[in-house]
Amino acid sequence: MNISNDIRPVTYLKSRTAELLKQINDTHRPVIITQNGEPRAVIQDPQNFEDMRNALGILKLISMGEEDLKNENFLEQEVVFKNIEEQLKEG
Repeated sequence: MNISNDIRPVTYLKSRTAELLKQINDTHRPVIITQNGEPRAVIQDPQNFEDMRNALGILKLISMGEEDLKNENFLEQEVVFKNIEEQLKEG
């Protein structure tokens, strides 16, 4: 993938919005919008945006889990299952 193909000036966005949206939805690659030669925004299709948010959420959960392991803040599997079974019996 050549990222230079996915960089467009803001004037391109203004004059060819429909074409740009078609490109994004067809290729599923984000497009970087520049203003005065500087990157100012990224446009991407909704599915890739959602996938990215989900991936970041998973990475955050993994990081939190690693921190809990480092701090020895966890329960053994048997204890967790026993607690669940007890809660199900009570409910």
